[in-house]
Amino acid sequence: MFQTTDPAAAPTVTSDEGLKALKTLSLDDLIDKVAHNMVQFAISLAIAIFVFYVGKFIIRKLYNLVEAIMVKRNIDKSLTTFVLSLVRIVLYFILIVTVIGILGIETSSFLALFASAGVAIGMALSGTLQNFAGGVLILLLKPYRIGDYIEAQGYAGTVTEIEIFNTIICTADNKSIIIPNGGLSTGSINNYSRQALRRVDWTISISYGDNVEAARKAILDMLAQDSRILTGMDNNPGTTMEEKEAAEAAENAVAVPAEVKRTFWDKLFKRDAAHIAAREARKAARRNNRPRLVPTPVDRTPVVKLASLGASSVDLTVRAWVASADYWGVFFDFNERFYNELPAAAGISFPFPQMDVHVTHS
Repeated sequence: MFQTTDPAAAPTVTSDEGLKALKTLSLDDLIDKVAHNMVQFAISLAIAIFVFYVGKFIIRKLYNLVEAIMVKRNIDKSLTTFVLSLVRIVLYFILIVTVIGILGIETSSFLALFASAGVAIGMALSGTLQNFAGGVLILLLKPYRIGDYIEAQGYAGTVTEIEIFNTIICTADNKSIIIPNGGLSTGSINNYSRQALRRVDWTISISYGDNVEAARKAILDMLAQDSRILTGMDNNPGTTMEEKEAAEAAENAVAVPAEVKRTFWDKLFKRDAAHIAAREARKAARRNNRPRLVPTPVDRTPVVKLASLGASSVDLTVRAWVASADYWGVFFDFNERFYNELPAAAGISFPFPQMDVHVTHS
């Protein structure tokens, strides 16, 4: 249908020579030539339109296929959106270049122009591209997720959105802070929600002469009355929030008999179920024999220690462990309880800076 000619063998025709050639043509030849070119262009246009719509159909199918795979594998929603957008842009760019080539437009010059424009835009938007790269790293490495309470770049709040260029957090006083991803991907991030447990610390100052043991007993009694305060030994202190959720799901799940999975080679060599079961048993034995790092148990029982002897007070440090979600509630509740109940329960007084002035008369 299409014929290619060697550019080196074809004679170069200038615009003046083309006009002279048209002048020598008769009216019938000119009409035939114009009609032939229009027919060729119409055929190319029809093919380009056909390829465009077929390409759109294929792109839509590939898009749905990639989306189904990522949803089935429970990939993070933010990463899924980014990958799908990238796939659609790349496929449509390839389709447009193909359609332009079918219409007879030189694609090499088009690609060179696009590359030059890309370099210029990249230099002008270097900071934006850094934020884009930071967004990709955040979506892949996941230092935080939507719903986590983080502190970064001088701001603290709950992550509400993770975009390609920015991360949006909502502060405790309901302000939306937009932080560029470039700084987040290279800076320090304090993720308060990553661990399942947090330690609450208080510093309580009592006066000199007060009974430290009585204050300690009163504080521990108050902590023991609150069900949010954890006690006892923790045999898995390194548990993160994700591991805790997975463990709870495993405990609540109903036991289902394991199905024997037949691989391609099992089907090819027609291996029976006994052979496959023996192979899976050997794999399980190897997994069980691997050395594992056993975490050291941690005592989560609340403690009260004498921290320092200040200029005008005896400072006690109180430490208790709670679930991360209960941190601020426990902290503020016990600030109030210590102030209201300790003087009556332990007979102590809270000191404050004061100065004694002695006046002498000469």
